This record gives sequence, structure tokens and C-alpha cells, in this order.
Amino acid sequence: MDSKLHPQTAAIHGGRSQEPQGALVSPLYQSATFVFEDVNTGSQRFAGEQSGPIYTRLGNPTVGEFERRMAHLEGSDGAIAFASGMGAVSAVLLGLLSQGDHLIVNCCLYGCTHSLVSEQLPRFGIEVTAIDFSDSAALADAIRPNTKMLLLETPVNPHLAVYDLDEVAQIARANDLISVVDNTFMTPMLQLPKRHGIDIVLHSATKFLNGHGDVIAGVVCADEPYLSQLRERSLKDIGAVLSPHDAWLILRGMKTLGIRMERHCASAQQVAEFLAKQPQISKVYYPGLACHPGYDRIGPQMKAGGGVIAIELDASLALAVAFVERLKLFQIAVSLGDAESLVQHPATMTHATYDEVQRQKAGISDGLIRFSIGLEHVDDILADLAQAFEVLSREPAQEEVL
Repeated sequence: MDSKLHPQTAAIHGGRSQEPQGALVSPLYQSATFVFEDVNTGSQRFAGEQSGPIYTRLGNPTVGEFERRMAHLEGSDGAIAFASGMGAVSAVLLGLLSQGDHLIVNCCLYGCTHSLVSEQLPRFGIEVTAIDFSDSAALADAIRPNTKMLLLETPVNPHLAVYDLDEVAQIARANDLISVVDNTFMTPMLQLPKRHGIDIVLHSATKFLNGHGDVIAGVVCADEPYLSQLRERSLKDIGAVLSPHDAWLILRGMKTLGIRMERHCASAQQVAEFLAKQPQISKVYYPGLACHPGYDRIGPQMKAGGGVIAIELDASLALAVAFVERLKLFQIAVSLGDAESLVQHPATMTHATYDEVQRQKAGISDGLIRFSIGLEHVDDILADLAQAFEVLSREPAQEEVL
């Protein structure tokens, strides 16, 4: 496949193999194992002397097409698919870190990633330090002789902080560290971390890549030797393998990734501008707004602000909950990137693994609400938000009965 294809074209054609029956849609290889012509063929495949499928935990043609497409889009040597986004995160951390290593992470991460690095990795003798990646001096000061990896999200889940990938990559290279970026919120349509020098890019493919809310999946995009290490240590031995059927569904979803991201971003921009005018909101977190600290990264690093918005309500926990529950079009659910608009309360849902001190450090307050802007007509999205704000206009005395 031509590497010069526009990303929207590559999301449809990238990584495709010639289908012997001439099917336009790539077939689903829903098989656990594959037959060898003879013992010698099986021996050669296990030894790596002959290409071809062996067993779906070790590789599958349908999953392989998804991996090739992601590698093409992210500009990496290859990609490895996993059974969930956390499967991808765990694969990188457990596959590339060892006892005695030191990991530096951003102080705010997706709740389960936070739980993994703060509760699970220390059990295996891996040290972890959380810092604010917007402070390059703090990042440099956190590096130790045993530091091996930097892990961050940008934009950050849930409050959309944006970090300078060129700066992070430069620090990583200068100190011989592995840099890892979660690119779930942006997708390859909006941000390409490897172009900025990042070593490993991962996604929860559950979100925008699939786009239809019916798959759990993850993917890691990297170059050698990381790919070989992750296939041997993480995929083969730990076994968080993506099913062929789920890979097939993601391939189908990715055909509309380009136009979906355009719609998500366009609607989110209008919604963010509307929210910024609401007196009940003390802050809107969206990189597409000029007041956002990451706004100047649009152009040099990001193509648009994305499809996720967070707000800080100037209200109590009770009123914040009442606001969320008054929404009608927005569905109360975690995840993001679906056709449906979703809303969730990070402090009690996705980031409930944080204790009070950690939540304050990460900037996750009781009034923080996260929206995933869907594909509905933006006028209907705005109307739903407008009617929900009525609950915040009530007299304070009424708050007690909510």
C-alpha cells in the first residue's frame, strides 16, 4: 500500500491483502487454529522460517489486517492488537519493564491505567513517579539512573490537558528512555505521535477507531525491537488476544473514521463554544478553544480539538449529578467515540480509583463532567444541554430535594 495515501484513504485501504475469491470486504477468519500441509510446514512456521498462520493467539489473518492498517496510519513498523485498551497498556508496561525499573507517568491518567501503575506495578518491584508533563523541569528532575519509560496521554483523560510531544520525545531520547503515548482521544486522523519522535503509540480501539460501541479492543503501534519483545512477552505468554470477529468489526468501523472524526470535531467545537458562554460553568476544557493552554498545539501537533469536552460546573456534587441526570439525548455511560453522545462523572466513575489527594493533584473535582460528542445533529445536542442547565438555575433551597 502506498505510504503517501491520505489518512482517510488509508483507513479504508491500508493493510489489505489480495482476497483470492475477489471479495470486496475482507473475510473473517473465525478460526482458533490453522492446518499445516505437513509436519515440516508446521515446524518451519514455529521456527519463523516460513510465514503463515499457526494459532490465533499467535496471529490471525483478520487481526493481522487490522494491525497492518494501524501501523500504516501511525507510521510504525508494525502494530499488535489486544483484547482491550488496558490489555494494550498492560502489554507495554509488563512486556518492557522489569523489576528495579522506574516509570514516569503523568499525574492524571485514565482511572484503570492509574490503578495499574499505582497498585499493580509496585507489586513487581517497578517504581513509579507521577508528575505534570507540562512542567519540563519537573520531568527532567524526576529522571533517575533506573528510569526506563515515560507514559502519558495527550489530550489527557478527562480534562483534556495537552502536552508538547516534541519536547517529551527530546527528553526521552536525551536520557535513553522509551516514550509511550496514549493516542486514543485523537486517533491517527488528528495526531501522529511518532512523527514527533515518540517510540510507542497505543489506543483503546474500543473508542473512535471502532466508533460503534460494540467492541472492546486495544492496539500498540511500534518499531522493532519493541514489536518482537511485545509479541513474545505480552501477546504470546500473557495472551490478551483480540478476537478475529472484533478485529473485523473494527476494520468495518475504520472505513468511516475520517468522516466521523470530522463530524465529532465540528460538533464538539460548536458545543464547546456554547458551553463557554454558560454562567453556571467555571471552566470548559477543550483544546479547540483559544483560552485552552493547548490551543497552540493545534496545527503543529494536532489537526483539531477532538470529540471530547469536559466542564467544571460551579455547583455542588448534588447539582452536578442532577444536571447529568436531566440530560435526555446524552446517555450516561463511560467510554467515548461512539455515534451516541455520552456523559459521565469522572470522580465517581472512570476515575474512582483515585483517592482524595490523588484526585486533587490530578484536577478531578466533584463538579467535573466529561462529554463525548456523538454524531447526532449538533442542534439537537445543543438543545439537550440547554434544557439541562435549567436545573442549575433553581433556587439554592431546592438543591436539598434533588
